[in-house]
Amino acid sequence: MASTSSSTPAAEVEERGRKRKRAAGAAEPAAPAQPSKWRTRREHEIYSSKLLEAIRLVRAGPSSSASGAAAPVPPRGWAVREAADRALAVAACGRTHWSRAILASRRRRLQAAHRARLRAPASPSSRHDAAAAIASAASASAAAKGTATPPLARKAKVLGRLVPGCRKLSFPTLLAETTDYIAALQMQVRAMTALAEALSAVSATSSSSSPGVGSSSFSPP
Repeated sequence: MASTSSSTPAAEVEERGRKRKRAAGAAEPAAPAQPSKWRTRREHEIYSSKLLEAIRLVRAGPSSSASGAAAPVPPRGWAVREAADRALAVAACGRTHWSRAILASRRRRLQAAHRARLRAPASPSSRHDAAAAIASAASASAAAKGTATPPLARKAKVLGRLVPGCRKLSFPTLLAETTDYIAALQMQVRAMTALAEALSAVSATSSSSSPGVGSSSFSPP
């Protein structure tokens, strides 16, 4: 009896201590979520300045090489899109896989265009070999699709194709890269929308002031 009565207050004290800890944990406020760096005003200003510079280079046209041959000119809309993506990758400062992949793809494309200018036209045999290689790759891809793949792995594979440079990453790294890439694209849309509105306002102002200037300088005979 004595041992039972002496252990009861100790159990009550321990139970009260657990209740206080649970109450303190429930009352403790959650840490505020840190905003994405792409949602800050500073990142928006940095990207907007880089975007303006990239669009100026697109409007100036391609620069000629030392041999006098100009690089192949992509369509204007595609060139603007490529310049906007390249400016986004530069604003990321190479911190992510997707930004490094965008910059590397630009370099590879320029190098391939340079090699294509130096290389002689492909012979019929080389074209036949290229067609055979494409056909074998297509058959290998069809055979690979026949194997059973878990649904999550299939979705991760598709997501890795959508985000530049993320085809061979682990799933947690892929999710982190995707989150950062989506936030960067949202900031890109906001910056390009603001730029388009500003250019539209300037164009409307200049077009509305042009008739007045012409009528004031014109005097009837």
